[in-house]
Amino acid sequence: MSSPSTRRLLKESSDLHKNPSPYFTAAPISDTNLHDWHFTLAGPPSPSPYAQGLYHGRITFPATYPLRPPSFRFLTPSGRFEVNREICLSISGHHEETWQPAWGVRTALLGIRSEIFTSESQGQVGGMEGSDELRREYARLSLGWSCRECGVGNLEAMRELWGVCLERGIEVEDEIAAVGRSAGVDAGVEGQRETVEAEAEAAAPASEGDAVPVGSEHQARGDDVVEGTPALESVSAPAPASVPTPQAQPQAQPEAPLSTVQAPAAAVMPTRTSSSHLASTESPSEGVWLDRAIIVVIVALVLLILRRVANVDDL
Repeated sequence: MSSPSTRRLLKESSDLHKNPSPYFTAAPISDTNLHDWHFTLAGPPSPSPYAQGLYHGRITFPATYPLRPPSFRFLTPSGRFEVNREICLSISGHHEETWQPAWGVRTALLGIRSEIFTSESQGQVGGMEGSDELRREYARLSLGWSCRECGVGNLEAMRELWGVCLERGIEVEDEIAAVGRSAGVDAGVEGQRETVEAEAEAAAPASEGDAVPVGSEHQARGDDVVEGTPALESVSAPAPASVPTPQAQPQAQPEAPLSTVQAPAAAVMPTRTSSSHLASTESPSEGVWLDRAIIVVIVALVLLILRRVANVDDL
């Protein structure tokens, strides 16, 4: 026959499964030991430096629970609690006089989220002082944190919980849901995404650049132009309109087959035109000289005939 402590823990575990909270998930780490639980807790809302942070911890229940309180320790660095050390709370084993058997895991974790995370340690056992910048950094890094003991990742566990809450019609705050939608698994993933976006923005002007207008101060040239350095007019000859600039080459590539077909035709056309033009200009000149020669011959014959006629009249 199970003990009152085991029956109480089974009841709480079943209740958390049937009525989940979007702020935390908690369960025994094994079916054989119901007195050792792990939990993942969402940080309090903004402007708290723990906002959008996810914190993993451990709950140890005594054999006489719920007559005696459990003990809590955090395994995820937060800048508020020391890692893997029992913390002093009014609902923990450090203050049995303030513990009430009607309290349970749900009450304790919601109290830690709403009250303990919003106050300072002030010499609290297991507590620590940290700057807001450090706590925000820990909150960001907590999204990619995984427990070595149970193998549960903070972000994976909470995303699964939020999915269950939405399926059952339990409201999830926008700020908490945003963590599941947009958070990267770790800082490396976020840094890689920012690097890819920066490279895409840097490559955009090169792919969208048009030909530089002739006469502009910065002419397109084959060499690289350092931004902020004015181009000298003496070395920046105007680019022909038909020759694409290096910046415009990516857009001119689809038209390359057409230009390669037309290029030989353009080279041959001037030659054919010049040949026909020479033929047309040489033919009239030859006809003019021929006409003049005929006229000269006719004039000579006429003069010869007139001279002969004049000589006959003298006789």
